[in-house]
Amino acid sequence: MQVVKNSFIALLVFWFAVLLFMPKQELYYALEKNLATQGIEINEKEIDEGLFSLNLMQVSIFYKGINVATVEKINIFTLLFTSNINVKSLVLDESLKSFAPEKIEIANITHSIFSPSSVNITATGSFGESEGMVDLTNRQMRLDFTNTTKELDRIRTHLQKDEKGLYYETSF
Repeated sequence: MQVVKNSFIALLVFWFAVLLFMPKQELYYALEKNLATQGIEINEKEIDEGLFSLNLMQVSIFYKGINVATVEKINIFTLLFTSNINVKSLVLDESLKSFAPEKIEIANITHSIFSPSSVNITATGSFGESEGMVDLTNRQMRLDFTNTTKELDRIRTHLQKDEKGLYYETSF
């Protein structure tokens, strides 16, 4: 019994040390470099590294040199077995209003190693509320819209309807 207890304590200390000393900024820069190969550039005014998180402030997102969105704050939080990305106040460029909602107040993206092939998404914005899932195995995304507002009428042509209500589905 003592061996099991000591093994569990050693595993817990190792897990905490990995989280504490993980090079969060360097991992973020590696992600930036990977996205740059696809034409996506992320510029931030400030990076703040926390114990288990990384905060990006005043973020501008560019696609092939065109500014497509600005974000007030992005918080990336990980405990290794689960990771969350919280996006606060995402505003799309004026030219994209006909394709997507103009403003997303809060978006939460969650991934867990217990379900490695799926990513859960919830968002609240000028369109109302949405929740959905990205299936990484089949490369599909579905967002269901609830409590919709008039703002959603601009993109209604891109949405489909089923018994649950309006949804957006795409493959990538």
